[in-house]
Amino acid sequence: MSPRKTVSTCLAVSIVLLASACATTSDPYTREERASRTAQGAAIGAGVGAVIGAITGGDRLERAAIGAGIGALSGAAIGSYMDRQEAELRRQLEGTGVSVTRRDDEIILNMPGSVTFDLDSASLRPEFFEVLNSVALVLEKYRKTVLVIDGHTDSTGSRDYNMALSRRRAEAVGDYLVAQDVDPVRLATYGYGPDHPVASNESESGRQANRRVELTLMPVTAD
Repeated sequence: MSPRKTVSTCLAVSIVLLASACATTSDPYTREERASRTAQGAAIGAGVGAVIGAITGGDRLERAAIGAGIGALSGAAIGSYMDRQEAELRRQLEGTGVSVTRRDDEIILNMPGSVTFDLDSASLRPEFFEVLNSVALVLEKYRKTVLVIDGHTDSTGSRDYNMALSRRRAEAVGDYLVAQDVDPVRLATYGYGPDHPVASNESESGRQANRRVELTLMPVTAD
């Protein structure tokens, strides 16, 4: 069952993910040590609130997408569709600094702030445009998905500043994808500031991991 089906399922998944967050493995995309696939599956946020927010946003987007005439998936077709999309994203993004994580029927793209933005900036780095162009091409090929874009920061600076920065960064990614012809009805952007870290803010490596934009791809289902 997808974790989008019920909030109670979401909570249970979150607890399991948090319990395994200390494991690490080599990341083929960044070439660095990172959290294990299970821990990275919690990348929408180590807190339950962000996960619930993504689920709620995904459900709303699904309804909007169906209303806009975007076809829905059902049964075994869901997993197969997401499998193919995941494989293509992995091919496109290997070595770019963007990691791809699968969680049930969802695909999570983790875009580190150090790769996509300059420090304290919400302007995308020009050298990252080609990467986002590749993402947009896959998204256009696999249109039966919706996308929740979440911005996160470290805890340096005021919470209000970080909340605004995280929103602007999520919106910058969303705006760029829309400019590449991704249908805006499929997108929702949120900013969580420092509220949902995936690492300790006591170290520079931890703060760097927390500065990120995450794109969660969810299938449009007929259920």
